[in-house]
Amino acid sequence: MRIVTEQNPDFSDRKSWPLAQRVGHIEPFHVMALLARARELEAAGRSIIHMEIGEPDFATPEAIRKAGAQSIERGETFYTPALGLPALRQAIAGFYRSRYGVPVAPERIIITPGASGALLLATAALVNPGDEVLLADPGYPANRHFVRLMDGVPVGIAVGPDSNYQLRSEHLQQHWGVRTKAALVATPSNPTGTLIEPDELSAMAQFAAARGGALIVDEIYHGLVYDGEAQTALALRDDVFVINSFSKYFNMTGWRLGWLVAPEGYVEAIDRIAQNIFLAASTPAQYAALAAFEPETLALLEARRDEFRARRDFLLPALRGLGFGVPQIPQGAFYIYARSAELASDSYVFARELLENVGVAVTPGIDFGANAAQEHLRFAYTVPVDQLGEGVERIARFLKG
Repeated sequence: MRIVTEQNPDFSDRKSWPLAQRVGHIEPFHVMALLARARELEAAGRSIIHMEIGEPDFATPEAIRKAGAQSIERGETFYTPALGLPALRQAIAGFYRSRYGVPVAPERIIITPGASGALLLATAALVNPGDEVLLADPGYPANRHFVRLMDGVPVGIAVGPDSNYQLRSEHLQQHWGVRTKAALVATPSNPTGTLIEPDELSAMAQFAAARGGALIVDEIYHGLVYDGEAQTALALRDDVFVINSFSKYFNMTGWRLGWLVAPEGYVEAIDRIAQNIFLAASTPAQYAALAAFEPETLALLEARRDEFRARRDFLLPALRGLGFGVPQIPQGAFYIYARSAELASDSYVFARELLENVGVAVTPGIDFGANAAQEHLRFAYTVPVDQLGEGVERIARFLKG
């Protein structure tokens, strides 16, 4: 018979198992419940217009697919170094030279399992328990959760149209405290598609460095910029952390491949962290990505960028015509973050009603922070213009009652 004492409690009848305290801070993506319901409705025969998921609808370019398949046929399925396939690190360095005119040493480039792997490495290298990281609110939700995973404290700073929905140097001056370790920004951003001007990026990086901190710049939507070109933060300073991905511009979401460019002094430590966390990114995905920088592939991706621009230019005035507020033109990514407060008091309920009543799936603002979240919806223009048009017509019918 087992003796139950305070030191030896009996957990046999527990309804749930004990979890680390940090898990309580990790919120689900609320849009996933909406997506699951959308799939149910589709399985039942309903037509659904998907404007909720941030994934390009274009298939991975054929040259990339073939390169991945050929690497498997050649038996190139073994581990690469933790920092990544040397040829791919060289190719990315070449891309920075050709696209941005910026020399980046391939030794500073770390290949990761998606941009999420890059964010994990950057936060693991920088954040101690209790350290603060400044973030824009609204912003991509996983950013604050990565900080929480390191037992850091994400500090959301409310931003709006007056700052182009972005952090600025004055925000850092106002909110940087004794425990602040870094600021994390995204340009173009999710969910707003807005950019940070180079002068502002430089000022933030300089401010952070002067206080012994770091600036982490998420550039995963670079390439998907529609009015001019975005400049990488690496053109401004060498002491920033830059995150990028093969998912968005290169249409390789399911391949789970990204990269991190780190200041030289951090690379050895990041190598050790990567070895222990995930050892290396997918080998076939890395070989496939070598074809991403071929001229024919880049020409195809530029044509697809033009298609995304056409979708934005259709959807933006259409949403405004329905009564949604979009004070800033999204300059990149493939999202429109629209104020819906004049149409509904709760954007999550609004999103549910749009899905159930007219078969339009969108993302509620609650997924992106606490700043006026119930007043906003995110629309992803990741479907063709004819489907966007059908979605707009359905929303119009719903609003008319």
